[in-house]
Amino acid sequence: MADLESYFKELMDGKRAGWKDRLALAGLRLASLPYALALRLRALGYAAGLIPSHRLPRPVISVGNVTLGGTGKTPTVAWLASYLIGRGKRVAVLSRGYGGSAEGELRIVSDGNNLLVGPIEAGDEPCLLARKVPGLMVVTGADRYRAGLLALKELNPDVFILDDGFQHLKLKRDLNLLLLDCRRPFGNDRVLPAGYLREPKSAIGRADLVLFTRCQPESAPQLANLATPSCRSLHRLNGCAPLQGGEPLAFSALKGERCMAFAGIADPAGFFDSLEKEGVQLVTTLAFSDHICYGDAEIAAVLRLKKASRSAFMVTTEKDAVKLAPFMDQLGTVYVARLDLELLDATLLQEMLERICAA
Repeated sequence: MADLESYFKELMDGKRAGWKDRLALAGLRLASLPYALALRLRALGYAAGLIPSHRLPRPVISVGNVTLGGTGKTPTVAWLASYLIGRGKRVAVLSRGYGGSAEGELRIVSDGNNLLVGPIEAGDEPCLLARKVPGLMVVTGADRYRAGLLALKELNPDVFILDDGFQHLKLKRDLNLLLLDCRRPFGNDRVLPAGYLREPKSAIGRADLVLFTRCQPESAPQLANLATPSCRSLHRLNGCAPLQGGEPLAFSALKGERCMAFAGIADPAGFFDSLEKEGVQLVTTLAFSDHICYGDAEIAAVLRLKKASRSAFMVTTEKDAVKLAPFMDQLGTVYVARLDLELLDATLLQEMLERICAA
């Protein structure tokens, strides 16, 4: 499966130039035409009221994207939740629970005080959010409207955050936040299955605000004819902490030691690069597929590579760390790198959030 995924990425990125590759890409481009048309018709159906959508009696903030892969939704949701909780609001995240054994089923993952469902059942991102943001309530379900009704009944939140909700048009939202990677906003500019776009670029018109992620402080995104208001952000690794628990450390405390890094996220290469920029001496890395469910085979692979590379310790992501608790005794010293969102021009987003807080 990983080899097939790598092949399609290379194909869509123009790194495969054989005649069979060109033929395969031509077939994918033909297939993308009816897919894109179906998505446009679906969006028009919701906009015209021909397909029913529902409104919850509390404000809903949607965070999503139009491309496959990671654009930083989880750090963004964590930032929004922390901001709103800091303003005295009771906040509930509505998530599908992607990758969990109970994916799509209604579950209260966190009541704001206790984690009620673990990552194997609920998925890694809902559990990460519940642990990362004190006081945050998290509910999963494929039908986010029903998940919201469950949250209202059991948890009484003031505000909902709809995680990965840009395409979930069944639930109306009061603020529609679209994330675009500053480096490559639309991938190869083609719709699935010939490209990375989940839907045509025209969908950007549904957004109330575009948040560009992974920006450089000194540069601005260059997108022609972008009528939607926008602001910029970057993701910054903010030190680390031992997996087994303990005081946070600056990355400078790890310098001079041989380190192995491993991750099962959408962009592991980006994580490894960020560690090296922080001065961590990576002697080897191991990338798993996104949302990997760690088992004995994966842990054995990690330990084999650690031994072969003579690494003194390992570093992984927060998203991976929530799934590693059963293996802490086997893994030895593992540090968890903290990833935070930093807004470069937050005024517009904060004004929108303040209007929601005042509602």
